[in-house]
Amino acid sequence: MKRIVILFSLLAMLGSTALAQTKIDFFEAFSTERLQWIKDRAAEWNKQNPNYEIVVTPKASYRDVLNAAVLGARQGNPPALVQLFEVGSQQAKDSGLFIPAGDIPGSFDTSDYIKPVLDYYTIGGTVNSIPFNSSNAVMFVNNAMMQKAGLDPNNPPKTYSDVLNDCAALRAAGDTQDSCITFALHSWFYEQWMAEQNAPLVNNDNGRSGRATQVNLTSDASLNIVNWIKELNDKGYYTYTGKLEDWNGSEAIFTQGQAMFHIDSTSEVNAITKAGKDGGWGATTAELPIADNAPREGVVIGGASLWIAKGVPQDVQQAARDFALYMTNTQNMISWHKLTGYFPVRISSVNQLDQEGWFRDNPNYAVAFKQLLNTKSSSATAGALMGPFPQVRTIIEEGIQKVLNGASVDSAMGQAEKLANQALQQYNSNFQ
Repeated sequence: MKRIVILFSLLAMLGSTALAQTKIDFFEAFSTERLQWIKDRAAEWNKQNPNYEIVVTPKASYRDVLNAAVLGARQGNPPALVQLFEVGSQQAKDSGLFIPAGDIPGSFDTSDYIKPVLDYYTIGGTVNSIPFNSSNAVMFVNNAMMQKAGLDPNNPPKTYSDVLNDCAALRAAGDTQDSCITFALHSWFYEQWMAEQNAPLVNNDNGRSGRATQVNLTSDASLNIVNWIKELNDKGYYTYTGKLEDWNGSEAIFTQGQAMFHIDSTSEVNAITKAGKDGGWGATTAELPIADNAPREGVVIGGASLWIAKGVPQDVQQAARDFALYMTNTQNMISWHKLTGYFPVRISSVNQLDQEGWFRDNPNYAVAFKQLLNTKSSSATAGALMGPFPQVRTIIEEGIQKVLNGASVDSAMGQAEKLANQALQQYNSNFQ
């Protein structure tokens, strides 16, 4: 009997060893239904790969994801997979904490990715990360308010002056309680408007032919943007919550019917379209309005990509890469796009959506994608690369906020440029 007990004990130990799983920590920045979508994909992949377990850990923001990943690496326990926002790309590369996705043994075929998306994450000819959630900025229109102002919702404003004229029409129609336009005070929109003017945000071909050493916040293109925002504000047409980067607050202003126009990420197409339908006022999308007398050059992609840690075993790197490719495969990118409005980053996903008539039947989703495909390839539209980009974003936002509070455009942006250049100099000193 004793021998039988020992035999069963050994078998149990061998069984538990065979079933042992290697955990793969994945830090990401989403919540609510987006987080659940990611968890569902992780559960599917885990079932197919029983030797590994993707452990999804949400953080409060992209900045928190980056900070947590760096802290984990310093403590000798880095997450294997990290969702990093696009402006963290240079810092992620400089940190030495991540391995380029293409350097991991195994298959990583980049031919199925939409070129403007892949271009952003290509630094020095190397694809560093796997594109996941990608977006650009669009204008949302409250159709009922446009009609109230005697305007045609099918002819939304295309330029800065058009927006001002439509806002004047809303005011002339007797609407003095509502504002005309809202958008979060976020540098991402400013960056889009720089790209639309074919204007690099930083020198050295937007930081792509060499490390950026100067920020162009007092260029003509920059002043065009901030002077327009100032005019909107001075005339009482623009409103926001008073907080920096308050996406939800500005979206709430629009969805509660307190503004005719709203500029936001295409990732909000689903939520805002539903709000317009439920509210009975109807929401449609339009291309981002651009500076007067400037040809439309195109937009910079926003969002995030998936980076793989260098400081984990090679089999874990491969498993993390394989999960990232699974989560972003053709069918999953279709599902993700329909849930959120983020671009399906794969060409095969776009082709399938087009074949099934998705864009025809859901035109609000098509506008941002049209903007992306019509974007002209240049260093300006490829997007800026610089190490302290998150810090510079805050400096730009604070500069614009000073203008909204009464400072002159020249003085506020001049000071912002000085502070941004100091941040660049301090960061770059670590690599001299």
